[in-house]
Amino acid sequence: MEQCGWPGSDEVYIRYHDTEWGVPEYDSRALWEKLILDGFQAGLSWITILRKRDSFRAAFHGFDPNIIATWGEAEVNQLLQDPGIVRHRGKIEAAITNAQAWQRIEAEQGFDTYLWNWVGGAPIQNNWGSRAEVPAQTPLSEAISKDLKKHGFKFCGPTIVYAFMQACGLVNDHLVACPRHEQVKALQR
Repeated sequence: MEQCGWPGSDEVYIRYHDTEWGVPEYDSRALWEKLILDGFQAGLSWITILRKRDSFRAAFHGFDPNIIATWGEAEVNQLLQDPGIVRHRGKIEAAITNAQAWQRIEAEQGFDTYLWNWVGGAPIQNNWGSRAEVPAQTPLSEAISKDLKKHGFKFCGPTIVYAFMQACGLVNDHLVACPRHEQVKALQR
């Protein structure tokens, strides 16, 4: 059996694929972190973000949205000087706005509940035979993107949202020939 193929021979990508990608995530803060990182990935390769993830976590105080929601221009300017992260003003400012939006959803129903309700509480189990079959976005990712934006989120278009759904296990997009497909499927609540 072969893995999904997209990690290639890169050790960082292989480790991410084999241990994290597609594993259902149920923690509100961790879900928010992954959505923010996917937003930072826009226009870049995911491997760039993976290699900078530890620096992002340090710069963003462990991705605590309650801390980030209070940030202003001083923190934005400080982050723009940090070579360990992606220094993009719009994405940094969006992280602050998204932290504030997260707080509202978290207080209303829980960010985890909000997201998992979109898939009926359980991961969508796809059965793709090849990478060519896996979509970049779906009508569901379009609907979630639209609703996130309605709640005040930024940098969360339908392609970003679908990549996020794959990463967080809202959908199981491991190819059926990949050993992780069944392993990840067994992890659903």
